[in-house]
Amino acid sequence: MKNDDINRYQIELDNREISAPKRNVRKEKLRTIIISGISSAVLMIIILITLPLTVLSLSGLFVYSTIVSLVIFLFILLFRYFSILVLAYLYITKFTVEKKNSYYPFISIIVPAYNEGVVIKDSVNSLLNLDYPNYEIIIVNDGSTDNTAEAASALVGNQQGRTSQVKVSLINKPNGGKAKALNAGIQYSEADFILCMDGDSQLTTDTLKNGVRHFIDPEVGAVAGNVKIQNRNKFLTDLQALEYVEGLNLARSAQGQLRLVNIIPGPIGFFRKIALKDAGFYSSDTFAEDADLTLKVLATGWKINYEPNAIALTEAPETLHQLLKQRYRWTRGIIQAIRKHRQHIYNPTLNFANTIVLWSMVYEALVWPFMNVFANLFFIVVAAGYGMLKWIFFWWLGLALLDLMAAIYCVAVEKEEFRLVPYAIIYRLVFILLIDVTKMMATIEEFLGFQMTWGKLQRVGFSQK
Repeated sequence: MKNDDINRYQIELDNREISAPKRNVRKEKLRTIIISGISSAVLMIIILITLPLTVLSLSGLFVYSTIVSLVIFLFILLFRYFSILVLAYLYITKFTVEKKNSYYPFISIIVPAYNEGVVIKDSVNSLLNLDYPNYEIIIVNDGSTDNTAEAASALVGNQQGRTSQVKVSLINKPNGGKAKALNAGIQYSEADFILCMDGDSQLTTDTLKNGVRHFIDPEVGAVAGNVKIQNRNKFLTDLQALEYVEGLNLARSAQGQLRLVNIIPGPIGFFRKIALKDAGFYSSDTFAEDADLTLKVLATGWKINYEPNAIALTEAPETLHQLLKQRYRWTRGIIQAIRKHRQHIYNPTLNFANTIVLWSMVYEALVWPFMNVFANLFFIVVAAGYGMLKWIFFWWLGLALLDLMAAIYCVAVEKEEFRLVPYAIIYRLVFILLIDVTKMMATIEEFLGFQMTWGKLQRVGFSQK
């Protein structure tokens, strides 16, 4: 291909997004101290008033309160579990029997890339293999310091796709973060539909046609895809593969039944361009631009569906340190997104659906991790002090069996590897507990205003595995 032909598809963009608003850290810390003080005072008053009224000894009261706490905890856990399972079952059943017409509008695939030189070629090659006749690929090099620009330049031009010629364009811009990179690609695109993904993701063959068909419904503004772990066959990445299937995709199936998906995942999200415009595009003022944009799309009245057969393969952290850093950033980003949209929590008249979504996110991101960690610690201490360790064992065994059943269901529905099921035995009691401890620390540090940096997972590349 001639240099003139290549240059036609390359443009230079600067960072045009307005600077993110600064936070009043001092005010946030003061508010945290005041709320904590008031909450502690209220609890002390309740204890002082109710303690003299009890006829139990202090030891008996402690055991009784433990039993009540255990029952409440299990009730909440079971209600949460079976609500998600029922909604997910209804959605998958409806999805299985419902026939949708073929729909092939022109769509732009935006691939933001920052230091993705190792994987960018594999990602684009997977996009050229999509079974879809009408799309283009826009790579946005976000000021990479490695060989991303050179690797992407070699892919620019009209490339032979699976069913037709595919135009591959490259945008080079100064580093400004993923949100600005995606916005650059969206604004450059002339398509009515956009697929946003990560630079390291790979899409399966039928992903485009399965995801785009939801837009036949004019009320649907976005569609969340199904993210799966590619680099498996290691203990930690296998656990994450199970987590994505059972913990994330099961919940999205339940949310899909209500058409209120609360987070469109970064590796794969479909959008109407008009919905993105209504929402004000991506913003850089949180560490979870995906959650922030999802809430903005819902707030403007659009519905968000889930497509289990639109699959993106992504590279998961392979060390514990990388994994905990990733979940720390996710948690702080989600909390930032919740705080940014807190007016919908207090005022359901703005958008009742968004209020429901935000309250569910508050519970999942803020309440549940603390409940899970403290419940486990509390029951262990009580059991050790009162000779009830065997009952704790049976309690944990019951939870493990519950996770086994859920894992079998999820693996069967998604036609996943059955070898992931045995990991369910330690999934909740080890893996999720560790993740929840990280979420607790992230929550505390976010409300105390600790500074943090974005961080980046070092990619190895699928072809090297």
